[in-house]
Amino acid sequence: MDSLLKAVPATGRKAGAHGHDGLFITFEGGEGVGKSTQIRLLADRLKSLGHAVRVSREPGGTPGAEAVRHVLLDEAALESFGPALEAMLFAAARSDHVEQVIRPALARGETMLVDRFMDSTRVYQGVSGDLDPGFVSALERVAIHGTVPDLTIILDLDPETGLSRAHARRAENTAQDRFEKETVAVHEARRTAFRAIAEAEPERCRIIDASADPETVGEAVWAHVAPLVTADDDDEAPAT
Repeated sequence: MDSLLKAVPATGRKAGAHGHDGLFITFEGGEGVGKSTQIRLLADRLKSLGHAVRVSREPGGTPGAEAVRHVLLDEAALESFGPALEAMLFAAARSDHVEQVIRPALARGETMLVDRFMDSTRVYQGVSGDLDPGFVSALERVAIHGTVPDLTIILDLDPETGLSRAHARRAENTAQDRFEKETVAVHEARRTAFRAIAEAEPERCRIIDASADPETVGEAVWAHVAPLVTADDDDEAPAT
């Protein structure tokens, strides 16, 4: 874990430091933490304030990346894949997503909200897959091409509760995906890994307790987003 975090340089920053005009926010965490719900609540709030918002997910967001997603979530299709090849598939999907969706949206000044990004690869393939940290770091650099989130919200939840939520929200007769089938111990290790990333990059990452009701969690999310939105609005205000 420590070696992985050392190999991937800390990239926390304030909005706009990498030259884009929009705001890039990613949501991370284990299974069932409520990322989709919180993205929806935040998107609705930002839109009500007049902001142009684009919502996407990973793996996915483009036709090519969605095709990769179908393969990555199919347990049978991945029986012969190792973690290294899996990480490369995620990187390929991410690169397409960044170039086709994320960077253009940010260049237009939009707010980009993404369900999972580079930290999920660090945790799910890097830590869980026990990959070489240098390999993970190299893939990340190629995939994101300097496009780093302004803010990463890490929703933190006890794995047993998260898995119970994931089961409850699943449509009847719909099978678990391969990540939900893994042991609680594996999910706990990932929770620890996400926390370690937040500790290593405190300027970019914020940990939020996801055990409360969605509205309460949403207010906690907004407390971290509001200063960035205000800062952007102040920057755009005309001189008087």
